[in-house]
Amino acid sequence: MPISLALMIPQLNFLTNNIFLGQLGERELAVSGIVGIYYLVLSMIGAGLSNGLQIQMARRAGEGDAQGLARIFSNGIMLVVVFSLAMMMLSLWIAPVIFSYSLSSSDHAYLSINYLYNRVWGLPFLLLAQLSNSFFIATGRSKYLVAGSATSTVINIVFDYLLIFGHGGFAAMGLTGAAVASVIAEVSACLVMYSLYFFSGSYRKYAISLYPRFDMKLSRRSLKVSAPLIVQYLFSIGGWMVFFFFVEHLGEKELAASQILRSIFGLIGIGTWAFAATCNTMVSNVIGQGRTEQVMPLIGKIAKLSVGYTAVMCVLLLLFAHPFLSLYRDDPALVGFAIPSLRVIVIATLIMAVSTVMFNGVVGTGNTLTNLSIEVTCVCSYLVYCYVVIERLRLPLYWAWGSEFVYWTSLVLISYLYLRSGRWKGKRI
Repeated sequence: MPISLALMIPQLNFLTNNIFLGQLGERELAVSGIVGIYYLVLSMIGAGLSNGLQIQMARRAGEGDAQGLARIFSNGIMLVVVFSLAMMMLSLWIAPVIFSYSLSSSDHAYLSINYLYNRVWGLPFLLLAQLSNSFFIATGRSKYLVAGSATSTVINIVFDYLLIFGHGGFAAMGLTGAAVASVIAEVSACLVMYSLYFFSGSYRKYAISLYPRFDMKLSRRSLKVSAPLIVQYLFSIGGWMVFFFFVEHLGEKELAASQILRSIFGLIGIGTWAFAATCNTMVSNVIGQGRTEQVMPLIGKIAKLSVGYTAVMCVLLLLFAHPFLSLYRDDPALVGFAIPSLRVIVIATLIMAVSTVMFNGVVGTGNTLTNLSIEVTCVCSYLVYCYVVIERLRLPLYWAWGSEFVYWTSLVLISYLYLRSGRWKGKRI
């Protein structure tokens, strides 16, 4: 529940941000979607590193090794800072090339590059906050995640309102204002999360101050666990970015509608990804306790809860489809255009509810190379479908979103077969 709440709050921020940008126009909404996916790629690469560290910290927690956990957390902070700065600098150089060659509209490319140049400065703070979240989840105190998420969301919404439209004496900055507001929010969330580390008393049991030096050996071990996850997330969200590039070739309306539809995964994912994150750390914890026979029943119970939550959300979205889509942009033509795709997405999320939990069960076993192999296989199938259906056949938008069936079905089948095989037993991290 705390993880769900922590995920729900940023989704409210995402919803509000898109409502504000939707008032500016379809172009702004479309551009924010393209850059949002690119920034999500960077964010998920960081999440791959944090999740790798989380697996290690959860294992140490299961073993009762508080000092070992503190060492991993301390070294992880230094590793994340170096990693995030390198990603930020690389993005400033490579993003113009990606957008210029991938987007059919030069106007879209120019606005996307300008938006990202302002947005990317929050990346180090975002990744540090992700690591703190992993620490609190691994130590069984996920309730603290809510504070950072709430801080980020409130500040982002307030500054979105002030900077996008020029209220409160600020100049109207449009898209740039949205980027600056997001950076301010990420800095604030990072400060709150590390303040909680001290004020909660965690610094006594998990004293990172005892390990001030960068441990190269530990870093290599952490990267060995994290690297496949990093590449896995790069493939996963990178495949989604290619999907949006293909959709941009269909037209501005298709891109704007897809940006609205993307939020559905965020809303339904609040519970689904919370259950998945819980599955990840609980699987690692019970393995650390030597109770491997409980792994499959545990994953099964979490998957049932995830499906139940998703089914309720799907019914609500189908019943209130028009009011929900109209929140973003009060354009009946755009809303009507998006409705068929929404129905496709809603059904696909039922498969996602199981596959995400199942796959994170595989992640929790520590066999990250297996995770990578599964992800690459599923994403390649997904991209082949996207290329044929969108780029070659130019089928309607709802056919394009049918790609989600290909991805999630592949993911759940392969993950289940691997877990049933038992080949993950005995893995040490």
